Amino acid sequence: MTDTIERIKCLIIGSGPAGYTAAIYAARADLQPVLYTGMEPGGQLTTTTEVDNFPGYPDGVDGPTMMMDLQKQAERFGTDVRMGMVTEVEFSDQIGGIHKVVVDNVIQLEAETVIISTGASAKYLGLPSEQRLRGGGVSACAVCDGFFYKNQEVAIVGAGDTAAEEATYLAKLCKKVTMLVRKDYMRASKAMQHRVNKTKNIEVLYNTEVDEVLGDQVVEGIRIVNNQTGEKRVIPVTGLFIAIGHKPNTDIFKGQLTMDETGYIITEGKSTRTNKPGVFASGDVQDSVYRQAVTAAGTGCMAALDAERYLVSIDKEVTV
Repeated sequence: MTDTIERIKCLIIGSGPAGYTAAIYAARADLQPVLYTGMEPGGQLTTTTEVDNFPGYPDGVDGPTMMMDLQKQAERFGTDVRMGMVTEVEFSDQIGGIHKVVVDNVIQLEAETVIISTGASAKYLGLPSEQRLRGGGVSACAVCDGFFYKNQEVAIVGAGDTAAEEATYLAKLCKKVTMLVRKDYMRASKAMQHRVNKTKNIEVLYNTEVDEVLGDQVVEGIRIVNNQTGEKRVIPVTGLFIAIGHKPNTDIFKGQLTMDETGYIITEGKSTRTNKPGVFASGDVQDSVYRQAVTAAGTGCMAALDAERYLVSIDKEVTV
């Protein structure tokens, strides 16, 4: 059985900006990368209708088109892009050790280096109307999409520092921002709460939840409910931003890689190295702060360079 297992020099798990950028650099370094796309080929950007802040697209580009461009570029240099979901891993503790990977619970692989670019998934409310209008006015990234709602009225759901920060960011662009807080208090730091309260065009509604997102093709308003009184009313907004957190896609790596309390992979210093030799992490899977396509791409580049240098160092040890 061992003789039939494919050996890969550089295996990339995930197909967002981090994964494809890692593939481009790894392929150009003759690492013969194999990239498995995962369940959502292209990552979160495939659910984004317009990307206006990625360098090189002066007129903007829709998310799926951008990801296809990145895939074509990676393939042009020889990346083997494969459909499939990595379902099991067994990372070696030894420098120069071989990492074992299972794809779709069936395909067994061995890899000399692994670059993890599985990203993080935004948490949503779970309303059918919310899911239907993702990309049509429902967003989980104010920094990414806030520009499209300039001088309009929007709402944001959340009570932590991220929600408060995004609310104040939106307030600089939008006519009015309504902040919906599920409890009777905010979880954000006092400093962030003061910033929200001092911003004149932010209205905070406590004990309030979204009951329904209104609109056929785009958001035309939201129906909200007071969870104490049961009172419902409609507020007219063109955008709804969800800021209730992200979940890094790291479940299959737990117990093997060092992570923080929320599941983000911890990398060493300014590198993409994990606690396992030859295993690297790039993109949102190790970044809980910036979460932008351009920063993910940057760490994808770093991961490929780190993987190349790792392999070179092993070759030198063998030669000596």
